[in-house]
Amino acid sequence: MTERPKSTVDFGTANPELVPIRDAATVVLLRDGADGIETVMLQRNLESDFVGGAYVFPGGAVDPQDGHTDPFRVAAIRETFEEAGLLLARDGRGRALSFEDAAVAERFGAYRREIDSATMTVAQLCATEGLTLALDELRTYARWVTPLGAPRRYDTRFFVARAPEGQVALHDDREVIGHVWIRPSEALDRHDAGLFNLILPTRATLEDLVFFDTVDDVIEELGGVGEPEPIMPTADGDEGGVTLTMPDGRRFDAATCRPLEG
Repeated sequence: MTERPKSTVDFGTANPELVPIRDAATVVLLRDGADGIETVMLQRNLESDFVGGAYVFPGGAVDPQDGHTDPFRVAAIRETFEEAGLLLARDGRGRALSFEDAAVAERFGAYRREIDSATMTVAQLCATEGLTLALDELRTYARWVTPLGAPRRYDTRFFVARAPEGQVALHDDREVIGHVWIRPSEALDRHDAGLFNLILPTRATLEDLVFFDTVDDVIEELGGVGEPEPIMPTADGDEGGVTLTMPDGRRFDAATCRPLEG
């Protein structure tokens, strides 16, 4: 009998009472492509001790330096800048920030490295450059909570937003080792073929996105208002592997995040 592959998250190894839940934020950045919408996805470092090698959307834990009345959106913008080099912000005249000028791109590349190394905060960057974060462009989409038993647990807000024009995605080559603009249906096809490692919240998001033709449609339909209900799958395992069960009863192999029948 062939053993099921091991999950990128080692469920069942941690005492739930000893694992704190950290706040986190993720943004699904979208653009209109020739064959439909595309989203930027980042491949996490293979050596990462949490979902190493998986393709994810930009995001990460909320940092104390994200101090703001809306730290989730600030964290999503900061993490996107750190990991993908894309900054959702407006200049003093209310215009979307552009890096088309080489000198501007070089200057913001230096800011990116400082923020990543925690020698500068996003607030300091905004003050230096006279910017305002485009918080209003991040529309609330979903909220996922890591299942009990995981060695790290996050309460993650998912947002959807249009990718900034005049900027080019550049992975940081540290936390993430690659990036790709891809249609949701193609990402799912690659995943089902075993070529594209996904975790369950990412797969579920891509499954929602395949029904839309334009970014405007996604933002209008998925970008809700208010606080979404948290989604927390349950994790159950034995010698055959770990199964993730969604609140609606759908079951997935934790190692591959592909649906299980029955």
